[in-house]
Amino acid sequence: MGQLDGRAAIVTGGASGIGAATAELFAREGATVGILDRTQGVDVRDADAVTRAVNEFADANGRLDILVNNAGTGDLRPLHTVDDKLWHRLIDVNLTGTFHGMRAAVPLMLAAGGGAIVNNASVSGLAPTRNEAAYSAAKAAVIALTKSGALEYGPTVRVNCVAPGHIRTPLTAVWEQFPDAWEPIERSIPLRRIGEAAEVAEVILFLASDRAAYITGETITVDGGISLPQAGTDLALSQLLERFGGG
Repeated sequence: MGQLDGRAAIVTGGASGIGAATAELFAREGATVGILDRTQGVDVRDADAVTRAVNEFADANGRLDILVNNAGTGDLRPLHTVDDKLWHRLIDVNLTGTFHGMRAAVPLMLAAGGGAIVNNASVSGLAPTRNEAAYSAAKAAVIALTKSGALEYGPTVRVNCVAPGHIRTPLTAVWEQFPDAWEPIERSIPLRRIGEAAEVAEVILFLASDRAAYITGETITVDGGISLPQAGTDLALSQLLERFGGG
């Protein structure tokens, strides 16, 4: 018996990466899954397209129980080099797209008497990443939007968030061309490895399921511990310990 038997779920950005892993896991757990993705002609920046797709899915399945706002995009460059076009793309996809999904799904869930929304943020939304100002700002706002949704729509609709760290997805595929680039990142992660999309999907499943029935407004980090507070001297101290035989 699956954790989501009889449920109907939508996953945005569900054609690859964390979205695809989530859609596959939901299906294995018994859910009917609808994927909204730009590769299928649905751009989350288009409010009308999102609303239409969500309503069509709900009509076809007689319900909408779960929405996973996963669609996102990133970029890496200094703040002062971000032009207006790039700024708006990062904000519109990551933040406004999440808003569009929530706005379309909430009325359906309220009318049905229940539902769960899980938004995909990032550890960059908890602590800004250097050269990701626009992305970090958008993801921080997703976390705030999650809390607002939880306040406004409880007890009928639960709204939670995941904040992944370094995860292997198509967005990080460029790193695979430079194997040595992963090594210093992995050393900085307490669990000493890059995460997998399926591991984030498991947390999303938990938040969407009845096992999280008393959880709302929360952001769960899935980052191997990289966002834990550090004094910035970890590497130097570990080298010192190794030198004196204590590491």
